[in-house]
Amino acid sequence: MREILGRRRRLLSWRWGRRAGRSTGQIGAALTFATAWRWPVLPGVGLDRRDGTRCACPDPDCVVPGAHPLDPGLLAATTDERMVRWWWTNRPGAPVLLATGGRAPCAVSLPVTAGVRALAALDEAGIRLGPVVATESRFYVLVAPYSLARLGELLYAKDYVPGSLRFHGEGGYLALPPSGTGQGPVRWERAPLPDSAAPWVPDVEAVVDAVVDALTRTGVSAPEL
Repeated sequence: MREILGRRRRLLSWRWGRRAGRSTGQIGAALTFATAWRWPVLPGVGLDRRDGTRCACPDPDCVVPGAHPLDPGLLAATTDERMVRWWWTNRPGAPVLLATGGRAPCAVSLPVTAGVRALAALDEAGIRLGPVVATESRFYVLVAPYSLARLGELLYAKDYVPGSLRFHGEGGYLALPPSGTGQGPVRWERAPLPDSAAPWVPDVEAVVDAVVDALTRTGVSAPEL
């Protein structure tokens, strides 16, 4: 059964990407996130057109090329359909950024190698997950919004938390599929159901507990990346 479910998840990821493509790529995805799911979004700065790999921002050493806000800034993130259409009509190739926190999902991320092991262990344990975003280097598990105070209490109670776990909460952002960045394409590792209401996402405590336990039980150490 787990093999069948795994195949279904991959098929959903492929179908979701195809559907977003038929909806004119980034603008179709951005409209789904903003108007159907009520996730506040804004366009990322994008890549330098001269080589397609460097960030279009003024920083020559940008660590997240293309995949961060610049103009407009993060506070401009919105669910307004007219604004979203205007942004991506004028910048059709811009990455789609989710402003995390508030009423929007947050995320917990970890390196891909550890992430593959952790997701497999979570499936084995029957832990329900929502959508998972993937880049070439990291998995991002979407979770319900949380406060910094609650996250601090959660981490303080742990004997061990892998240093490479990252938390994308209030005041943060995350590139969503089908964005392209200087670090490669952004895709769904676990896709939301197409044409559905806003996807269900788990509580951050459940995810952190399960990920730390899975990494500990499988003997996988998430590298400091």
